[in-house]
Amino acid sequence: MSLLDHIDSPQDLKQLSRKELTILAQEIRERIVESVSKSGGHLASSLGAVELTLAVHYVFESPKDRILWDVGHQAYAHKLITGRRDRFASLRQYGGLSGFTKMSESPHDAFSTGHSSTSISAGLGIACAKELKKEEAKVVAIIGDGSMTAGIAYEGLNQVGDLQKDMVVILNDNEMSISKNVGALSSFLSRTFSRKRLLEMRKDIGEFLKSVPRFGDDIYQFAKRWEESLRSFITPGMLFQAFNFDYFGPIDGHNLNHLIDILQNIRHLKEPVLLHVLTKKGMGYAPAESNPVYFHGVGCFEVETGDCIDRPSPIPTYTHVFGKAMVTLAERDERILAVTAAMPEGTGLVAFSKAFPERFFDVGIAEQHGVTFAAGLASQGLRPVVAIYSTFLQRAYDQILHDVCIEALPVVFALDRGGIVGEDGMTHHGLFDMAYLRSLPNMTVMAPKDENELCRMLATAIAHDGPIALRYPRGTGVGVSIDTEFPTLPIGKAEVLGSGDDVLLLAVGRCVQDAVTAGRLLKKEGVEATVVNCRFIKPLDADLICHLAGKIQAVVTVEENVLQGGFGSAILECLSDNGILPRCRIHRIGIPDLFVEHGPQDTLRAKYGIDAPSIVEAVKRLLSEN
Repeated sequence: MSLLDHIDSPQDLKQLSRKELTILAQEIRERIVESVSKSGGHLASSLGAVELTLAVHYVFESPKDRILWDVGHQAYAHKLITGRRDRFASLRQYGGLSGFTKMSESPHDAFSTGHSSTSISAGLGIACAKELKKEEAKVVAIIGDGSMTAGIAYEGLNQVGDLQKDMVVILNDNEMSISKNVGALSSFLSRTFSRKRLLEMRKDIGEFLKSVPRFGDDIYQFAKRWEESLRSFITPGMLFQAFNFDYFGPIDGHNLNHLIDILQNIRHLKEPVLLHVLTKKGMGYAPAESNPVYFHGVGCFEVETGDCIDRPSPIPTYTHVFGKAMVTLAERDERILAVTAAMPEGTGLVAFSKAFPERFFDVGIAEQHGVTFAAGLASQGLRPVVAIYSTFLQRAYDQILHDVCIEALPVVFALDRGGIVGEDGMTHHGLFDMAYLRSLPNMTVMAPKDENELCRMLATAIAHDGPIALRYPRGTGVGVSIDTEFPTLPIGKAEVLGSGDDVLLLAVGRCVQDAVTAGRLLKKEGVEATVVNCRFIKPLDADLICHLAGKIQAVVTVEENVLQGGFGSAILECLSDNGILPRCRIHRIGIPDLFVEHGPQDTLRAKYGIDAPSIVEAVKRLLSEN
């Protein structure tokens, strides 16, 4: 039996020798690779954080000490050693473990994560609460994987340093390279500077210097500046010292002995501490080490080779179609720029970045900045296309409202992953964008029924002189042919796809295909449906919708979005405002007032009643009630 099979809690780690911890680290890597090869997940980051995970749990006392993993990309080893080993094979499976830390899943998950850069702010809140409740506990925030590019991380650092709270921030730097000589020197100095006796001596000397009459404070400040200058000369800690943190590092994040030594030293400090740790993404698994971008978030693969198991579909994804259309349109229009937030691969903009490097901007995990930056570009007559996942654009709501919509600046928002996303779960489903965008004055919102209409909507958006958003789903398209030219669509005009007098199906986006299928199934049962591809959530084609609803009087709306404030709500408002509502019955299909769990897209769509069979059943119920 392996060492890992005996680890049911972090307390079991403390019974192991440091040599055994090294063996355990290898076993954990093998288990992570084995499981993720079958379930998919965030592989490279978690492999890089194995030794760091073991060292933190070896030194600190979880769950009494609160350990926060920023984003959760790094937390697979943490899950394995905190009582979830037997369920680890269910990672990201429907009804199984979440791919991120989740408070309701384990007492060892100090905070639920999904979007990045929240660990320092949340950790400070926990530290302040512990102090107010007079509870003795350490708070450790582990941040990395690009999360330090977000402004909220620095807002958190600023207040932690200002309040001088007892908190350890570990920067898991898996991108920076550092030479062996400098790395060895900084590791030695950090472990030396952090020794308890030296820290106590340093504090005593400081108090003594400040007590010297007349010149004491000046001498103390001079000595402090000399020490900071020495550290800054050999380590990159000046920034964190400016936030009033005691800085240690960089240190090799794969050397368990060094990690444990320094963590044991700094755990006695009662002020803000930042430990800078250097790790390698994909550590211990050669395919992930050589291609950490691909293995950041990966589907099922063969362990021996790292090759993807799933056969690529001959039908391109919406993301791929968007990226290709961006290049085509940018070749014709020099005003077109692309802005993304640390997701050039995920948003399909790699080809654009290579074709037009001077017109491509990756702002990092900084959606707020990205939107206001785009507003600045638009104010000068350019046409920025901001390509961000629907769930992440939520982070920039205020900037969309104030910096784009008030002056009606022509910023195009391309919302990838609109709707149910799948195995990443409730923090990643794009189920709120219709509601949070359609309420904004000057904003136009649309969603394509297929990949060809996506291209036409992108051309329409770029031609539109104002804020406009198009949202499209994750995954492959419908398989329709794509035009070589992309004629624009008339703003606010819908498309009738089938006529019938029994029921009116009003659908938008991906749901249009299910509505069309439902219409065919209903026809076999003698029910004639009029199916409308509404195209626009705002503005609606009020004339067409009211005319049809007034005539047919049984209406079903279909959307892959929350019902509250979404497309169906817009239809209700339209029919009410035009005096149609009292004369017809309406049923809205969409996501109820809850957060959708993780699982396969088709499974979740069936569960929440937004697939074709569910539409058929909803129509039959509505007609029977009539």
